[in-house]
Amino acid sequence: MSEKRRLKKEIKICRQTIEEIERKRSRSQSALVQAVLLQEEPDDNDVEWFNKYTGEITACRNHMIELQKKLNSLG
Repeated sequence: MSEKRRLKKEIKICRQTIEEIERKRSRSQSALVQAVLLQEEPDDNDVEWFNKYTGEITACRNHMIELQKKLNSLG
């Protein structure tokens, strides 16, 4: 498999992974927004899950950016 093809495939997998994690994060995000709107203290579990998923998304995006840079450098 050529390097370009491999990089494109990895980038596609990263995009799919990010979308999947964002769907998971949306549940805790909704709970956090509801707590803010109701002027309540957010549940610690919701905060923990939101932060966990956000960290995973950030790491995956950073990896995808590096892959894209490599792909761009190949021409």
